[in-house]
Amino acid sequence: MSDSPDAAPVRKRRFGWIRAATDRMPTKWFVGIATGVFLVATAAFGGLATAAPPELAKLEPGEAHVTDQRSLTVTRAVLIDELPGVGVYPEEGERVLALVVDVENRWDEPQKAEGSDSIGASFTIGGMDTDAESSVARFDDATRSPELQPGVPAELVYAWAVDADEYEAGEELTVMLRELSLYTGSFVMTGQTWTDPVTVATMTLEIEDVGAGADQGEAGDDG
Repeated sequence: MSDSPDAAPVRKRRFGWIRAATDRMPTKWFVGIATGVFLVATAAFGGLATAAPPELAKLEPGEAHVTDQRSLTVTRAVLIDELPGVGVYPEEGERVLALVVDVENRWDEPQKAEGSDSIGASFTIGGMDTDAESSVARFDDATRSPELQPGVPAELVYAWAVDADEYEAGEELTVMLRELSLYTGSFVMTGQTWTDPVTVATMTLEIEDVGAGADQGEAGDDG
C-alpha cells in the first residue's frame, strides 16, 4: 500500500527538528562522534589491544650497558660477612651483598653515585626491594658516595645488608639495567635531572662467597 499524498509532508515535519539541530552542531562534533564510534568498534574486535612490551636485552657479566647518562659494567656479585669500608654494617643474622661495577659518567655534568636521580638509580637487583637501603664507595680509596666527573671512569662497590640465608654462593643473581630520561625543569623547578627509570636490559651473574673478607680490603678484593 502506497503512502498517502500527505505522508511526505508529515515525515518532513516530524524530522525537521533533527535537521535544524544538526545544522547548528559544529562539524568537528561529527568528526569526534565518528572517531569515538570507530574506536569503540575497533576495541571490540581487539584492534586496540595492548601491544606486548619489547623484549629486554640480555647482557653478559663484564659487558657494558651504555646510555646517555652513563656506561655501566657489572663485573662481580659477592657475599661477604662485613664490608665497613663501603658503609654497610650488617646486624646479627645478616651478611653483605655487593656488586662491583665499572662506571663512566657520560653526561656533561658531575653525577652522584647514589640517589633517586643518580647513576645508582640506573640499575636494581631482581627481587630486591627498590627502596632497600644501600651504600656505595670507590673501590680504590673507599670514598663513600662519590661524585663522578664527566668522562672519568671509576670502579665502584654497591652494597646491601641482607639476611644471611637469602643468598648463597653459586646462586644466579639478576641485575635489572634501567635507562633514565633527562628532565629539564622550568618555572617552579629549574635545572636538569635524570628521572623516569625504565628497565631495558638484564644481566645474570653467579654470586661468589668471599667469607669473612679479612683480606678483602675495603671493597671486597680477593685475598
